[in-house]
Amino acid sequence: MKYSKLDLGTIEAVVNKLGGMDGVARFLRDGIVVTERVRDWNEDEGVIRLGTVTSDGTTGPQWIKRLEKTGFRVYDWARNILNSKDFKPTSGVTTEIVVLKGILWSDNDRITKNIRAEAEKRGLEKPNAEVACLIREKFSDEEIEAMGLWWIVAMHEPIEDSDGGSSLLDAYRGGDGQWLYTMYDGPDDRWGSGRGFAFARPQVSAQESAAQA
Repeated sequence: MKYSKLDLGTIEAVVNKLGGMDGVARFLRDGIVVTERVRDWNEDEGVIRLGTVTSDGTTGPQWIKRLEKTGFRVYDWARNILNSKDFKPTSGVTTEIVVLKGILWSDNDRITKNIRAEAEKRGLEKPNAEVACLIREKFSDEEIEAMGLWWIVAMHEPIEDSDGGSSLLDAYRGGDGQWLYTMYDGPDDRWGSGRGFAFARPQVSAQESAAQA
């Protein structure tokens, strides 16, 4: 939202943002410091680099509680996947996330096997399914909108739901809450242009880095 002038509505919005008149008083006493938020991601020609996320051993059922406790919504089929034995968390693993935007393909070519082939050509890998939860927690709906996306689909190894379908977890801004959602995954499934496809960039060890220098 852009504000072009200082009117009563804008003043009220500022007061509310500071937490009411008590917050205004604290701000005037330097009790509240306002800083500009630094964007955690950048985009270059349809490729978004989301930076890194680090796992902490949170299990699927724990993710349901963790997300809902902080105001996120978890789709029923996402619960199904998080409760699956095939959702296998890690701990202390840092993943660099790269998102390929749907606009990189034409509508007819934007199918799963082509997306995965492009990721492989770029040297990207399948992330752990937990990366979808870490993305959902890290990025607000407003940030996902600023990326020009509706969904960020984690292109992990598909997990079979209780109906036998292969599913992928994703972060979705649906307009009625910040969702952890699911999408069916088939090699010939066609995707919309408003989706972004999250992959992992391989980690380079200190020894490999030194060898390449």
